Amino acid sequence: MLEIILALLIGILTGIITGLTPGIHINLVAVFILSLLLISPLPIIPLLIFITAMAITHTFMDFIPSIFLGAPDEDTALGILPGHELLLAGEGHHALKLTLIGGAIAIVTLIFLIPVFIFLMPKIYPFLQRMMAFFLIWISIFLIYHEKGFKIKATIIFILSGFLGIAVFNLEIGQPLLPLLTGLFGTSTIIHSIRCKTVIPKQQTKKRKINKRHIIKPTIATIIVSPICSFFPGLGSSQAAIIGSKITGKLNREQFLILLGSINTLIMSLSFVTLFLFQKSRTGAAFAISQITQLSKTSLIAIIVTIFITTIIIIPVSLIISKIIAKHIHKIPYIKISIFILLFLTIIVIYFTGILGLITLIVATILGLTCIEFGTRRGFLMGAILIPTIIFYLPF
Repeated sequence: MLEIILALLIGILTGIITGLTPGIHINLVAVFILSLLLISPLPIIPLLIFITAMAITHTFMDFIPSIFLGAPDEDTALGILPGHELLLAGEGHHALKLTLIGGAIAIVTLIFLIPVFIFLMPKIYPFLQRMMAFFLIWISIFLIYHEKGFKIKATIIFILSGFLGIAVFNLEIGQPLLPLLTGLFGTSTIIHSIRCKTVIPKQQTKKRKINKRHIIKPTIATIIVSPICSFFPGLGSSQAAIIGSKITGKLNREQFLILLGSINTLIMSLSFVTLFLFQKSRTGAAFAISQITQLSKTSLIAIIVTIFITTIIIIPVSLIISKIIAKHIHKIPYIKISIFILLFLTIIVIYFTGILGLITLIVATILGLTCIEFGTRRGFLMGAILIPTIIFYLPF
């Protein structure tokens, strides 16, 4: 029991560190754990609890650097826009709170989704697998078609990012997503902020009432989109959020943040169920577990319980950390913070991916800045993952 409690607490602490540190993803920690296992075997259940607690914690915490610093990972990339807007309006803490509400909705939804998921998905999975490429093509066309006023520019950005993704995935880079996504979404946004001489106003941390009606649409979208997107490689939380927003109708920025927080956590949670059902690892955390053991019913129950306990602990912790940052961020020159984060991300990329990673970072940053100048939605930059995935799954 002591081992299990320690594994849970250390997992949460590690998830806080990876979530708050731009450029450090749980995938890197998972690779490190697998390397340790080659040296010395560790108990299976505590290890599963550690990985699960770390992964779920990360899905809550990684919105903090995304909103306050403009330094996201692939799952929070689209959170920059509405989150940054609220930050500039002095409501960065409120933006973070909305993503936490979404995460809480995801965990409640998980209770009802798991039985349906286990019963229904094995029946339709063979069909989904055969049609994978065509579904992804349809989704790509769907997203471009619903881009108002910028369809040609969106198509250009989507195709260029796809070519970049194909090139990067064919390079000998250990962590290709690190420089690719950091450039497309992180450093490009930071450079744009520096160019615009962004000034962060004093942040409000008082309680704000949230209209309960605003929660209905994001909840419906989460229930519809998350189970399907949990199967499709190349479709992250950001793309799932866009699809969900189109299905349920126009969402305001608060609703979109709720939706993004909900889908981010739910896709991570369902990835463990997907691993149990089909031995397919949809996330880095699920992949690490697949390399450690084949999930049994007992292991899956332990993971699900860990998800709920971790959520109960991490939501108030996230609120405390967010409030501390919100109270002090306006006191520090944002330009200096941005330059520091920019240098830090560059060092991280060079350390983990070398000179090829640095070149990738530069090219991806230029493409990200081009997208900003075009005024198109940043989600089309995810063509860098979608197009290579489509090519991989084409049956010819």
